[in-house]
Amino acid sequence: MELLLAWRNIWRNPRRTVIIMIAVIIGIWTMIALTSLMRGMVNDMFENGISTLTGDIKLYASGYHNDPSIEYRIDDPNSVMSEIAKALPYDSKYAARVRVNAIASNARHSIGLTLVGIDPDKEAGVSFIGNGVVGGRMISEDDNNAIVIGQALLEKFETRIGHKLILMSQDSQNEIASRAFKIVGVYRAKLQSTEKQYVFASKHSAQKMLGIGNGVSEISIVINDHEKYEQTAQNIRAILKNSDIEVYTWKDLLPMLKAYMEIFDGFVVLWYLVVFVAMAFGIVNTMLMAVFERMREFGLLKALGMKPSLILRSVLIESGIILIMGVIAGNLLAFGSVMMVAATGIDLSALASGFEYVGMSSAIYPEILLNDVLLANVVVLVLGLAVSTYPAVKASRITPVEAMAHT
Repeated sequence: MELLLAWRNIWRNPRRTVIIMIAVIIGIWTMIALTSLMRGMVNDMFENGISTLTGDIKLYASGYHNDPSIEYRIDDPNSVMSEIAKALPYDSKYAARVRVNAIASNARHSIGLTLVGIDPDKEAGVSFIGNGVVGGRMISEDDNNAIVIGQALLEKFETRIGHKLILMSQDSQNEIASRAFKIVGVYRAKLQSTEKQYVFASKHSAQKMLGIGNGVSEISIVINDHEKYEQTAQNIRAILKNSDIEVYTWKDLLPMLKAYMEIFDGFVVLWYLVVFVAMAFGIVNTMLMAVFERMREFGLLKALGMKPSLILRSVLIESGIILIMGVIAGNLLAFGSVMMVAATGIDLSALASGFEYVGMSSAIYPEILLNDVLLANVVVLVLGLAVSTYPAVKASRITPVEAMAHT
């Protein structure tokens, strides 16, 4: 009976009810839509960071992280991987790489970059280069003088596939090692800065050029479930505690990304509260108007013996029904708008240079998380009922005498 009466009461003034619902719908929609957009931006930064040769976990020889020199290397990577294999979750992938600073030059240009020696078959699923070649071919482990370079670097050097680049670096004897490499393929990355920074050769070719035998600079590990990286890193550290190998997680290697993600979690809560405060003023004012319009009605109910608690409850039920309808409509609007945008992404290529500074690509794909949706709905429903308590208390305290004096 109370629900039926509340339903009839809220439609006694449809305009007022619709105003409150619109406020709730807009509040829920902006909460979920903007949060999903920000989630998409942060997730894009995370994926770029992980795939750009970082991984979830990385192993270095002691000293390499502070001084990335070929002097600090893992001499027997196969034995290291066999030791830690039991600590890796199912379906984990890893790749051992040679990574050194180098200078690339041709007849027209010269630039500092990073030479990375890889096992092409191992990189798929570990880094972007595994599936990033868009022109020519991927290098093979048997290639001795072949490299793959980024599209942006190809254009900068005004060269093309089939031409050569001279690469120079410091070898294991602290001497200058140089070799002419033939460009056999071109890769594309989400960030142009990545395309200009890295050139890829076979691991065997880089080892031979630098004179390091089977040594590698790093071992990068990617876990299928990214949330397990911390526990996995602890297990690996326990296994390698007596060796000279250091274990780092992506949070250690990408501190700026870690800071962004921590700030964003706080921003979500702050944003929800700001939107709710703006919405709460509309709810309170509109409900107070409804209470004052029905003052004679509430006075008559009190005169007939209705308890104040029942009046309080009836007003809260009316508010709850309006909030629930607004929340449902707001969720549908938010999900619909986000799905429409997520299908094609938001093209921000005009701001690409600015986004690259923080490790973001120029296209944003919003992503809705269940926790964000639940938090938005709980904030609106719980706090909405809380602010509706004030008008409800005002209604429950109206006396028959006050109602008779009200015109």
